Amino acid sequence: MSRIWFLTGSSSGFGRLWAEAALERGDRVVATARDVTKLAGLTRRFPETALALELDVTDREGVFAAVDTAVRRFGRIDVVVNNAGYGHFGMVEELTERELREQMETNFFGAVWVTQAVLPVLRRQGGGRLLQVTSEGGVRAYPGIGAYHASKWALEGLSESLVQEVEAFGIHVTCVEPGPYATDWLRRGARHSAGLPAYEQVRTDTATEFEVGDPYATKPAILALADAEDPPRRLILGRLFPEIEAIYEERLRTWRDWQPVSAEAFGNPGE
Repeated sequence: MSRIWFLTGSSSGFGRLWAEAALERGDRVVATARDVTKLAGLTRRFPETALALELDVTDREGVFAAVDTAVRRFGRIDVVVNNAGYGHFGMVEELTERELREQMETNFFGAVWVTQAVLPVLRRQGGGRLLQVTSEGGVRAYPGIGAYHASKWALEGLSESLVQEVEAFGIHVTCVEPGPYATDWLRRGARHSAGLPAYEQVRTDTATEFEVGDPYATKPAILALADAEDPPRRLILGRLFPEIEAIYEERLRTWRDWQPVSAEAFGNPGE
């Protein structure tokens, strides 16, 4: 039985590749983007199974309208992919209020609006799955990109609550956590704060070279996740596990070392 997908941020990168993967195997896809002309190639290749919709995820009313259009066209939605987003670069002190709010509006609130719009559909159907693309930036952090991490960590936290709220309805929620991939993400969508001279040495000392993965290699993984009978709450994409494991081991060591202080802070409420 073919599945019906609703994807945000489908004009390029992961969104485009995953839309193609679903369509190539015979699924039907509602692909959304701020510039719908960039989806023309999809609809030409798959005129019967691809529906292109213009959508800015920060427009809550527009999100609900797009979901309604998708349901009217295909009757249901089985897989929702919250992929729209961008990265804002700047030290925390360098961020303006507007820059931080715009980052959160797209990466966090945009995903919330899509989630709220599709949940009534998934509940009525008795199931479905929601894939929240949070990236490795939702479980670890680098200097100079705190706004992006804040948006992704927020989405991870929201999703952790959500998965417990909707599991009784047969709805599965997974945070998809890709590492660095050759998607041209930095060139296409990155934004930058004006730099403060005080942080130039920090930028130099913390500059990192990443080995990037092949984004086409994620296609089978995302299809397997969409089809899994019991999907995980989180899925890392790429060779990140050793680094993330080390981060969590360090956190556990710190919590254990400070456990006496933590326990003492509880007091003696029974006395």
